[in-house]
Amino acid sequence: MSIIYVLLAISVTVAIVFFIAFIISVKAGQYEDTYTPSVRMLFDDEIVKESITLPKESSKKNSKNKN
Repeated sequence: MSIIYVLLAISVTVAIVFFIAFIISVKAGQYEDTYTPSVRMLFDDEIVKESITLPKESSKKNSKNKN
């Protein structure tokens, strides 16, 4: 019977710790932006094009070969 009291005390302690963590996160503004995550998937990601640049020496060689 005493183990039930120990488990009850531990569970109440854990619940209080999680409740305090929740209150701290709410006060810190963790749950402020509720609109952006819901519409983020509706917007297309921008495609980033990488420009390929040739070193100066190889571009000079290529221009000589073309002539």
